[in-house]
Amino acid sequence: MEVGSHYVGRRCTPFEIDVTPRQCMNFAAGTGDNNPAYFNDEQPEGIMAPPMLATSLTWNVSSRLADFWDSGDFPAEVLTRQVHFSEVLEWHRPIRPGDRLRIEGVSKAILPHRGGTHMILEYQAFNAANELVFTEYTGALLRGVRCTDGGRGGETLPPSPTLSTPPGLLWEKTLHIGPLDAHIYDGCADIHFPIHASTAFAHAVGLPGILYQGTATLSLALREMVNAEADGDPKRLAGAGCTFTGMVRPDSDIRVQAVGKTKEGDHAIVPFVVLNSDGKHAIKNAWASIRV
Repeated sequence: MEVGSHYVGRRCTPFEIDVTPRQCMNFAAGTGDNNPAYFNDEQPEGIMAPPMLATSLTWNVSSRLADFWDSGDFPAEVLTRQVHFSEVLEWHRPIRPGDRLRIEGVSKAILPHRGGTHMILEYQAFNAANELVFTEYTGALLRGVRCTDGGRGGETLPPSPTLSTPPGLLWEKTLHIGPLDAHIYDGCADIHFPIHASTAFAHAVGLPGILYQGTATLSLALREMVNAEADGDPKRLAGAGCTFTGMVRPDSDIRVQAVGKTKEGDHAIVPFVVLNSDGKHAIKNAWASIRV
C-alpha cells in the first residue's frame, strides 16, 4: 500500500454538532472522571465537557472519509492500517452543553515515517458566535503504508513547548485499565474503531489483541494533570500534546509520571510520560499546558 502527499491541503465539508449534557457526562464517565465540573448541573455556570471530548466531536469527521472529505482518488484501504500516533490540542474556551459547534478540517501534513506514513489532520471548532473553541492536530500512523514522496506540511505543524531540563520525577500515579474499559470508552466516547473492540480485526491487522484507545489513555493522564496541577479545575487546561508509542492492553496497569515543570508566559508546562504494564512508553513527548 502507498499514499502521496499531494492530498495535503484538502478540506472537509464543515460539520455542525450540538453539544449535549449526555455527551459531556458520558465521556467523563467513560474515563472514570468524577470531577463535579462535568456532573454537578446545579452550578451557576452549569457543567462543562471534559476537554478531551474534542476528540470525540472531530471523530465524526475523521471516521467518515466519503461523507466529509474531498477524497478523490485517496486510497481508502490504507485507513485500515491506521493507529493513532500523535495528538496536539489547544482549548481556547470550555466546551459546554448547548454549544452548537462548527468543525472545519484540513489535511495538514503527510510525512514519511520509518513505520509507514504519518498523516496529520487539523480541526478547528467554532461556536455560534464564531469564536474559536478548540484546535486539534490529530495524527495517524498508516502502518506499512509507503509515502511515495518526501512528504509535505511538516513545517506548518505547531512547535512543541520549549521545556527546560526536567528535574526528574515529580509525581507518579498508577492506574488500572479494566478488562472492559476499551468497550466502555468506545460506547461512552462514541469513538469506534475495530482494533479497540474486535479481537478478530486486531489479529487480522497484526496486533496481539484489542488495544485500549490512545485518546482514552491521554484522557486519563490529563485527568491526573488537572487534579494535581490545576487544583481540579479543567478550565485551566490550555493545551496538551503527545506521541502514542506503545500498546496499552485491557486489564493492565499504566503509570502516569510528571517528569518536570517549567514556566512559559502565564502557563505552566508539565512534561509527562505514560508507561504501560511492560514498563515501556505508551505515551511520550507529552506535555500539558496549565493556566496559572
